[in-house]
Parts: sequence; structure tokens; C-alpha cells
Amino acid sequence: MINKIVNKKVLAAAMVVALTAGFSLSGNLEPVSIKSAHAQSATIAGLPDFTKLVEQNGKTVVSIEVTKTTKTRSSGHPFGGMPKDQLDQLRKFGFPMPFGQMPRDFEKKMPKRKGQGSGFIISSDGLILTNHHVVSDADEVVVHLTDKREFKAKVLGSDENTDVAVIKIDAKDLPVAKLGDSSKVKVGEWVAAIGAPFGLENTVTQGIVSAMSRNLPDDQFVPFIQSDAAVNPGNSGGPLFNMAGEVIGINSQIFSTSGGYMGMSFSIPINLAVQIKDQLIKDGKVSRGRIGVMIQGMTPELAKSFGLDKPNGALIAQVEKDGPAAKAGLEEGDIVIEYAGKPVVEVRDLTRAVADTKPGTSSKIKVLRDGKEIVLQISPEELKSSGSTAKTEIKEKTKLGVTVRPLNDEEKKKTSNGLVITEVFPDSTAEESGLMAGDIIIRVGGKNLKNFDELKKAVADAKESLPILIERKGQRTFMVLKFKQESKDQKK
Repeated sequence: MINKIVNKKVLAAAMVVALTAGFSLSGNLEPVSIKSAHAQSATIAGLPDFTKLVEQNGKTVVSIEVTKTTKTRSSGHPFGGMPKDQLDQLRKFGFPMPFGQMPRDFEKKMPKRKGQGSGFIISSDGLILTNHHVVSDADEVVVHLTDKREFKAKVLGSDENTDVAVIKIDAKDLPVAKLGDSSKVKVGEWVAAIGAPFGLENTVTQGIVSAMSRNLPDDQFVPFIQSDAAVNPGNSGGPLFNMAGEVIGINSQIFSTSGGYMGMSFSIPINLAVQIKDQLIKDGKVSRGRIGVMIQGMTPELAKSFGLDKPNGALIAQVEKDGPAAKAGLEEGDIVIEYAGKPVVEVRDLTRAVADTKPGTSSKIKVLRDGKEIVLQISPEELKSSGSTAKTEIKEKTKLGVTVRPLNDEEKKKTSNGLVITEVFPDSTAEESGLMAGDIIIRVGGKNLKNFDELKKAVADAKESLPILIERKGQRTFMVLKFKQESKDQKK
């Protein structure tokens, strides 16, 4: 009996080997014609074939390398204050430090910080979508194409709240990814992620959509697409494709206790990403509405206490004085059940709907008050946030050596124009001329400074020196930028 079982197993194994090798079991073991091992196995198992998807779309995916400029930091003498006899003992043991010549303060070089991410091309002239966290605080962004070409990229805009960024490379006739409609995505459909996990460019992984409109902690603005396509560090910013070869999301986050993939990845819906992209390109920032309330979710206990059958809606716990909600007539204890014609089931429904409303636009808001429905008109104001940036930190290390940003609202109250220096690079023209982080550059070469392009042009046109007016701690003073010969050569 045992032998029969063994023989059947041997025969079955032989058939598998024969079929896999492409031979017939009859006659002289002549080869049989098959399309491909992958296509045959996919057909037999009823699984999707991703080969065409990758062939058509792989070239639209790019690898992104970012670099943070090396800095220096001052530190005290590591053996400052140590008695001479103890220093002599260290010398006897061959400690390789020239104690007698080392200054009390010295500078330690910090290593360059490098990062890796992904992105995908959305226009033939070089527009690329990626994640905010991939390019934020980067001094240099380099895009690697699948044809081995490399381009330095410019960050056109970046929004921290949704983790979407738009970058641009100077290229033409590039392959473009087709964008889909994330509102039509269904749980259970097959998807593929393409990116550069751990720097391994154009890596493809597959899975299914696990959930839609997934809420994550501390994320108020993004209803994530959850999938089980393998996503790892380096995949960030890459596309999530449906089986039609359309981008339905930007891979952004994973859930992990180890730092690597654990079966859950989260993507920003492409419809939302396109909205953010359009605002960043058009306005240089993302405008979001606010109505000035503190809200909390409904629990079964709260719902029961308010006489409701279901714990739906957003409960207003506090109304900001003189805010849009107060002006509209909203009160503490109101339960928002509808905004702009859409139902509010939970807190995030209201938060996202209000944020998506253009400031100043009037919308209807329906609330329950003392068991009765009340409809009010409300006009959200703009949410003041540092979460959106477009050209807010512009690097000019090779010519001037500073990072600058536009004036914020508070600074605009004191001066109508200028750029704020956020960082001064070591051994730069700016450092040698005495500029410091926090200085506001008001005038350059006798002209009021309005934007970065004007600063860039003034520096490029300067010869040996350039007069500037700065404001430091409320006091204005003129300074002279003195360019080294090396810097002038770099400007040409």
C-alpha cells in the first residue's frame, strides 16, 4: 500500500517536471509549444497577468534621490580643562590627538544625509508627482529615469498635510502615466505598485485593495486606499496601478512594527493628489477652509443621551468667538449631520469637507439641535497652516549660500516685502558677509526684493560686491555681499 502511494507521487512529480520542462509524456518526449511559463500558470490559476501593465507603464516611474547639505557644528574641546599630567598619560598610550595645537572650540563635520523615494511622470515635459516627505528639506533632488538618464529636479510645491509634492525636470517627450479615477476603486480589485524599495529601481509588487477611505491617526485630510501590495522604504511617492494601467494612488505609508512591509500599505487617492497638484501649480499653496469649532465623534452613549438611534454626526464641543461658526449661528451641543449636501457620519467627514471648501464660499450646514434639524449658511475662512509650501525654502548654495522663504502673515505686518533667511551654509558668500539665519533681506542692489527670482537675478548679475538692506531683530542695516572668485566662476 505504501509503495502504491509512493509510485503515484513519483508519477505525479514526473508529470509536473515534464510539463514544466515543455515536453510531452508520449512517445519520444518531443517538445510542445507553449506561450510562456508565466502566462500558462496565470491562465491555469485564474490569476491576473501584470506583464503588459509593467511594459506599458514601467517607464513612467522614476527613482528620486535627495541630499541634505553637509553642515558643521561647533563643539567644545573634548579634553578641555583636563590637567596636563593626565594629558601626558594619554600621549604615552599613543592617543592620536594633537592636544597642544587643538583650539578650545572646533567644528565637527556632519555627514551628508541622503534619501531615496519614487515618483511618476504626469506630463511629457517633466512634471512628476511624489510624496512631500520624500523631497522635504532636500537641498538637491535628482531624478533617475529607466533609460539611465539623470536630471536635477526643482520642487514646484509641497503639501505636508496630504503628503503630496510636485517636482519638475527639464526634459521633453517623456512617457506619461495615465491617471485613473480613485472614486471608482473597489475593495478586492487587483493592484500593482511600482517603485524603488531600498533603491532597487522599477520593482513591481502586486496585491488587492484591502479597504477604502481608511483613516489613520493624525491624518485628517486623506482617505487612504489600503492594499496588501508590498511597499517598503523607497517606494514612497510611487504609483499604485489598477489592472487598466491607470494610477489610482500614490504610495505613502505602511503599518509596521519592524520598519518593513507587514501586509498593509496606504496610498493617497489620485483624485485628491490631482486637486493638491493643481493648487500648488496655480496658487503656490493649498488653501483650506476652517469654521472655528472643536468637534468630537459620537459614541453610542452620547447618541443615546441626545436621543439618537445611531452614533452618527460630529458633535460641536466648542465654538470659537467671532469665527465663521459663531457668525453662522452654530452652538455648542449642535450635532452636524450634513455639510454642503453630503452626510456627515463621523468627524473626519466634516473636517475634510470643510477643508475642501474654498475660503469665503458659502455652504449649507445641517445640524441637530434639541432633536430638531436646522439648516444654516456658513462661509469658512482660510486655515492658517505651515503644512503647505511652494518654493518656501529655495536653495542657492553655489551662488549665495542661503536657504530662504517668503514672509509669513505676522512678518508681513511689519514689512511688505522681503525674504527670510532660514539657513546660512558654511564657507559661503553669505556667511563671510555676515548674514545670519532669521535675517530678512529687504533690498538688493537698491531695489525692493519681492521674490526669489529677483534675488537670484541680482546675485547672478553681481560682480565683486552687492549692497543689500536687511532687517535683524527689528533693526534695519545695510550690508555688502562680497563674492569670492570661485563663486563668480560658478555663476557663469
